[in-house]
Amino acid sequence: MTLRQNIMRLCCAALCVAGAFIPPALGADLLERVKAAKSLTVATEARYAPFEMVSDGKIIGYDVDLMHHILQKHLPGVRVRQLDLPFQGILPGLDAKKFDFMVTAMMVDRPRMARYAFTVPVGESTVALLKRENDGSLTTLEDLNGKVVGTGAGSSHLRVLQAVNQRLLDQGMPGLKEIRQYIAFDEAYADLANKRLDGVAQSLANLGPLINSRPGVFAVMGPMLGPTTYFGWAGRKDDDSASLVKLFSDGIGEANRDGTLKQLQLKWFGVETALPDDRMPTPDL
Repeated sequence: MTLRQNIMRLCCAALCVAGAFIPPALGADLLERVKAAKSLTVATEARYAPFEMVSDGKIIGYDVDLMHHILQKHLPGVRVRQLDLPFQGILPGLDAKKFDFMVTAMMVDRPRMARYAFTVPVGESTVALLKRENDGSLTTLEDLNGKVVGTGAGSSHLRVLQAVNQRLLDQGMPGLKEIRQYIAFDEAYADLANKRLDGVAQSLANLGPLINSRPGVFAVMGPMLGPTTYFGWAGRKDDDSASLVKLFSDGIGEANRDGTLKQLQLKWFGVETALPDDRMPTPDL
């Protein structure tokens, strides 16, 4: 073998060895990287019972059970790191790529749908008014004039409440006396029970379990405050995240069709709610 042939043979061998050290995830999308690392980081606001809450130091709830059902079926062996973050920090954190995906009950409205990639619905989020059970002064939307109502800071519930107030004003009525914003809904419920609020704007799905857990304390005003809306989970709206969002969305739709979703609804809410299983409807909000 000539010197030139030896040099070429050594170069080929070196290239083969170097090729063996090329990271397998190079150029892979987010789902492929999650599978390769066997690790997924999601964000949750664990103060939104019964969708997500903390019990004995663990995050539990409807969304958590549904997430683990999907992961066990479609990403077996992948470890999940679940961050508990304030609601106001979740979407900025998703934008900043501080985690891979958002698993928390987020009401889908048009601005959010334009910016983020949502799954099919995990629940209905139509906004109702929680009041004290013995308060007979709140039966219609017009009864909200002069009342003090609380809701979540920076939430879609806030936008719904503001829209109701504007409609009252546009009709020549006084409108709400005050809208108070809360970081956690539990604080708003406490203020309502103690007569520091007249009502709390919250999604109806959350209110049933709350009312059942405190009989004789709370009730829901008959008319809803806003149009029919849905909760969804979300990822970033880019090509890198598309397959991971699809995996979760397909998993939710599958759980809806095979009855798993209804079982979880009965476990956590006590009632079944029919949900679309193939798409997130375009919101009116």
